[in-house]
Formats: sequence, structure tokens, C-alpha cells
Amino acid sequence: MKKFGIIGPGAVGTAIAFALRENALDVTLLGRENSEVRFQDYNEQAIHTLPVASLKSSTETFDILFIAVKTTQLDQITPHLTNITHDKTVIILTQNGYGQLKQINHSHAYQAVVYISGQKIDQQVTHFRDWTLKLPINNDTLLLKSLTKDSILNIECIEDYYEQVWYKLLVNLGINTVTAITRQTAKVLKSDGIENLCRNLLIEGRRIASAEGIHFNEQLIDSIMNIYAGYPDDMGTSMYYDVINHKSLEIEYIQGYLLEQSKKHQLSTPLIENCYAILNTFQPEA
Repeated sequence: MKKFGIIGPGAVGTAIAFALRENALDVTLLGRENSEVRFQDYNEQAIHTLPVASLKSSTETFDILFIAVKTTQLDQITPHLTNITHDKTVIILTQNGYGQLKQINHSHAYQAVVYISGQKIDQQVTHFRDWTLKLPINNDTLLLKSLTKDSILNIECIEDYYEQVWYKLLVNLGINTVTAITRQTAKVLKSDGIENLCRNLLIEGRRIASAEGIHFNEQLIDSIMNIYAGYPDDMGTSMYYDVINHKSLEIEYIQGYLLEQSKKHQLSTPLIENCYAILNTFQPEA
């Protein structure tokens, strides 16, 4: 049996661990220290307790390794990867944003487009919706799809991978930006002017995608706004919780990445630029 490791007992990592453990796969959830995390689906009463093993003390090697820590924490965990991987380990990054794969020096590493929504408060993870990871098609990802086919984790190996990367970047751009800046959960979209702000951010984002050769149809904005409309009012985003908890924000891999591409193509994207500047003021001092 293949051994699965998941680094990061947050909302995404815990959800993946739960999904695989429910299918009786060999799964180890790794964190800073030996502990436990509780998992609950938003629509269910049952609470499940999952053990967390210390990453720094782990010497077990894994065949499949999911990295579900914040992008701002990658530097902290990469020194441990050589202890828990072998040459053929398949590494899957399950993080917001894009561009961090270059930090993983491994020939079988891939970045997933993640559709798993949840939140973690203290040691309690609440899963809101979705179980999907979208990946490029190759032998490694097809193997992962086969290994997890009977679980609730939905692995999609897709031909239009880079289009899906940009689609999720734009999904993150709108809702993460407005929830973080206003310090409110998804209910903020019902506030005067915020829905319009969100739409205009997405319009700028679509302009950047087009300059990068990713051309979305006219229904893109409505499609993403419909996703937001399906969020529970009390659902926060990762960036919202980072602001509330005074933690480092992943803006360099979402708003910052988009702004970098915008400048490369000499585009005018003032909303993204201004929101990026505001979000930068929320970064905790080093």
C-alpha cells in the first residue's frame, strides 16, 4: 500500500487527511508537533479526531506527499523534505496562488488548483464545501487519481490546466481581497459597493489573463460571482483569517503575482495595485 503524507494540519490539509483516512488509506498528517486536530463537515454533527505527527521528528518516507502549509511557511518545511521523500515521491502543492513550485527542488512535484473550502479555529477544522484538486495530466497525477478513486477526494487530471490555474487565481483575487481588507466574512458581499468592487477586481484580473494568453468568455465574472454567492455568510477566507490573527499574508502569490504580470504587459489595473498596497500594510512586522 502506498504511504500518503500531508504537511499542514490546517483546513485543506486536514480535509485531505480525513478524505483519505475514510477510505482506509495509509495516511499521516504532519505538523509542528505531535498533537490532534478535530474535523467537522459544515452540514454534519459528527466530529472526527485526527492525530498529527511532528514533521521535524518524522523519518518515514512517503510515496505521495501533499504540502498544505501557507505559502509563507514553505521555507520552514522544505529542509525536512529530504527526510520524508524518495526519488519517486509525488509531491502535490495544495496552496492558494501560483509561482511557489519553483521553491520545491523535486522532479515529481506539481501544483494543484485547489477547491476545498474550510476554516481552522484553534484545533477545530470546519469543512464548508468541495473536495477537488485539479492537476496537469501525466503518469504521476494519473496514478494519484487511481489511488484515491474510491475516496471523497476528487482528483481531476485536466488538459486545460493553466486555464484552470488562472480561473482559480481570479476566484482567490476577488473574495480574498475584499474579506481581508474589510475584515469580514463572505457576508461582506451583501454590503453596499462591495459586490461591485469584487466584480471590478475580476475584470482587471481577466484583462491580465488575456494578456497571458488565457482568454475567458464573457460569462467568467458571473460564474465566479455565483461561486461566492454559494458561500455561507460566516465563511472566511484564508487571507481573512490571516489578517484577523495578525499572520503573514499570501499576497505575493495572488495579488502580487497578478500585479507582476500586469506590469509585465504594461496594463492599467489600479484596483489590484491599490488593494495590494492596502494588504501590504496588514503584513506583520518581521
